[in-house]
Amino acid sequence: MSILCSEWTKLSSVRTTWLLVASAVLASVLLGLLGVSDLTGAQPTDLPDDWDPTAESLKGLLFAQLLVGMLGALSITSEYDTGMIATSLSIVPSRPRLLIAKAAVVSAIGLGTGIATVLISFTAVQMVLGDAGLPIASIGGPGVVRALVGAVFYLTLIAVIGLSVGVLARSTAASLAALVGITLLTPAIAPSTPGPIGDWFARYWPITAGQKAYTVIQLANEVTPWLGLGILAAATFALGIASILAFVLRDA
Repeated sequence: MSILCSEWTKLSSVRTTWLLVASAVLASVLLGLLGVSDLTGAQPTDLPDDWDPTAESLKGLLFAQLLVGMLGALSITSEYDTGMIATSLSIVPSRPRLLIAKAAVVSAIGLGTGIATVLISFTAVQMVLGDAGLPIASIGGPGVVRALVGAVFYLTLIAVIGLSVGVLARSTAASLAALVGITLLTPAIAPSTPGPIGDWFARYWPITAGQKAYTVIQLANEVTPWLGLGILAAATFALGIASILAFVLRDA
């Protein structure tokens, strides 16, 4: 418990942590509102058959996830940058215990960030859609609560992935580059690869699959929401094991 308290104190006392949390919430809300701004003059009949107001309200997560991932990465890279990692290891010689404690604290902050981001984004966008006379999603609607919970878990897992990337990269700049590639570039570019490789990336790349967790309307040839979240969770676990091994085997 003392390790958890120490890691919580270290992460929560850094101003950057809360700037990233606030930026993630704000970015998600603003991008979500921007995404539906061109629909305010549309008629319900103009909307596509697969209209998903829940997923529409959470489009801002595409950028917010990068900030949440960096929150996780900075929890370890900041210590490498300042040399504090040697002090942390002198206090907690067991490297797996130290990293697991960091993961627990990052998960808690990621969970709280996810709850705030998802609820505020969902509420703000649904209000705009409702004022425009367009179909909206309600908490009591089929699959809506499941999608919102899935979105929260998605961001929480992204925070843990960020921590693992930070351990492997041991650099803030390198972690940012890696997270941009993992969360933005690969899902955007890799599916265009011809043949089954592109099809695999379009369906099973962990980030792409995980994003299905916050959809209500499932399209053909897409993984189910829970399977998508499971794929992301499995990838997070595998990356976490790799980061623990690297943390144990490499010098500080």
